[in-house]
Amino acid sequence: MRAAVSGRYGAAAVEKGRAMKVSLCTITFRHHLISISEIASFARANDFQGIELWAAHGRNMAQMPERNADWLASLGLSVPMVSDYLPVDADRLTRERQTKEVCGMARRWRAGKIRTFAGNRGSAMIAADERRSIAARLRAMCDMAADFGVDLLVETHPNTLADTAASTLDLIDAVDHPAFAINFDTLHVWEGGDDPVAVHRMMKPHIRHYHLKNIRARSDLVVFEPANVYAAAGRRDGMTPLFQGAVDYMRFLAEIADQPETEVSLEWFGPDCMDVLRTDRREIAEFVERRTPQRLSINF
Repeated sequence: MRAAVSGRYGAAAVEKGRAMKVSLCTITFRHHLISISEIASFARANDFQGIELWAAHGRNMAQMPERNADWLASLGLSVPMVSDYLPVDADRLTRERQTKEVCGMARRWRAGKIRTFAGNRGSAMIAADERRSIAARLRAMCDMAADFGVDLLVETHPNTLADTAASTLDLIDAVDHPAFAINFDTLHVWEGGDDPVAVHRMMKPHIRHYHLKNIRARSDLVVFEPANVYAAAGRRDGMTPLFQGAVDYMRFLAEIADQPETEVSLEWFGPDCMDVLRTDRREIAEFVERRTPQRLSINF
């Protein structure tokens, strides 16, 4: 972890916080009139260590060369991952062009990971030969990512080949590439009908990043469908702060909080984003601090 948790959360949180690096996502601010400088100032003031960069925002900063990894590092921040939607189903030249573009963006921000999705149809709808084709295309994209020194992460997500634990594990085996890994979206693992803690234990060697968000109830999951999430006037009712929804994050964070160099992003799509992110970040720090044994001081 490149920057410790602020002292206002206590020395124990600082010590333990080094095991988990917490980022916010610029996609949270997709409908806001706010600059990367303002996002960075907010992140720094609220003890985030990183900013997960939405590739759409990265492209829009192409003409701002002064905003880069060195600038963020001067604020005690970094970009752990650039998140995009690489066209797995497109022709080879298009896939190569866009993969190299996002890898170049990751290099500019010294991000070690890029995120994409395993197609745009659920595993139950995809025949065996198409599964093999998607795996082969992802493997080729991993070759390109490896040339840039970054990992290619596929997110656990509905309507993709990573929509259930079983299909995701099959995909890992099929791609079989050292630069291939998983962005573990905890809510979507739960949405797929699996227990996030149990799946995490099976998938742990292949996980490089975590997305954390929550929902009021299964009946509200429609709010995370892309057509709704990306619409400025989309429904947000049902999205909840991290510790107030249907997914038990106390139980899940107990699984990952102590792991060295764990990297998570708070992926908030709802209203009042700064208030929610501030509160969720504080409550994560307090949760970590409660789990830290108190040190005894001995004076000689």
